[in-house]
Amino acid sequence: MPQLSDKAFKKLVIALAIYLASLFAANTLGLKIMPFFWGLHVSVAVFFFPFVFLVTDVVGEIYGKRIAKFFVLAGFISTLLFVLYSFLSLAVPWDPAGEWAHQSYNQIFGISVRIAFASLVAFAIAEYQDVLSFFFFKANIGARYFWLRSNLSNLWSQFLDTIIFMTIAFYGVYATPVLLRIIITWWLFKVLMGLLYTPLSYVGLRLLQDKEQS
Repeated sequence: MPQLSDKAFKKLVIALAIYLASLFAANTLGLKIMPFFWGLHVSVAVFFFPFVFLVTDVVGEIYGKRIAKFFVLAGFISTLLFVLYSFLSLAVPWDPAGEWAHQSYNQIFGISVRIAFASLVAFAIAEYQDVLSFFFFKANIGARYFWLRSNLSNLWSQFLDTIIFMTIAFYGVYATPVLLRIIITWWLFKVLMGLLYTPLSYVGLRLLQDKEQS
């Protein structure tokens, strides 16, 4: 791990905060579904989740693979704890004073074990693959063309995330042809959002650069 100045350390902590906030937003606000083309629909998580992959690429570019993997581990532990906290919150009894929120609260946070498990497995596999593929492309393409390396790794890792999550969570719920259409639609939309967010990754690279870093 590189030696970090106090300023660089603070920047890294802020990057971790953005990473975790984007992850939690995708896992909670993502319950909202919006219409898409051809009568299909996508989750609003497609606006937040690309940030998760972009942050690991930016952090990996500046600080190396080890720090990028640490971000993934932090995200996995945070997601696991959030799921456990959610189950605990649902298990304890309601006081009559809070009954007004009972039904809507349980609908929003009452994720099934299957969906929670799907989310954790997909996140861990896809995010680690994103880090590994990003550095694979860096070794083979070279240190230049960050945008290309980032989007190539995003293309692959987002595909893994989408197909693993949807298969574990919804196989048998949707007919196979419908499930395949949803997987392809969600994957393409997330990749498109990643492309649109690419300029923001260059902003991140510039902000994380530290002249005092050794």
